[in-house]
Amino acid sequence: MWKILKDKRGLSLIEMVVTMVILTMLASLIVPSAQMASKRTKELELRRSLREIRTAIDEYKKNYDKSQSDQKTVQVLNATGYPKTLDVLVEGDDFGGLVKEKKKFLRRIPSDPFHKAQEGDPKWGMRSHADEHDSTTWGGEDVFDVYSLSNGVAIDGTKYKDW
Repeated sequence: MWKILKDKRGLSLIEMVVTMVILTMLASLIVPSAQMASKRTKELELRRSLREIRTAIDEYKKNYDKSQSDQKTVQVLNATGYPKTLDVLVEGDDFGGLVKEKKKFLRRIPSDPFHKAQEGDPKWGMRSHADEHDSTTWGGEDVFDVYSLSNGVAIDGTKYKDW
């Protein structure tokens, strides 16, 4: 009978404590790296979104300049050739008859992964052609550049709004 009880041994308290310490140490190594990977993914998404919008603005400007050089639109005094709003890139523009249908430059305005805009709030910070390169207020004439409205700091130490 003593032999049967001797074979049914369980875990001691020390073994359980050592196991918990090892698991805690492993978790403390994995959690920060997972958070860093998540932040890195969001940063890549932000760069991609900024590039997409800025490319669309540049394409709009090229098409506007082409319509001006082809003299297919009436020359407008003080017109910069940049879109009046970001919505124009989605809704499209026919540049005064250059093309039969409105030319669209974006399917949708990409979102900023670090700045979740509420209803009615701007999704992006904008600068017009006449604004300073580091201005935080939009002049309203046109959209020359966009930037993130997030006050966060990137992995490399730069601010997202400076990208």
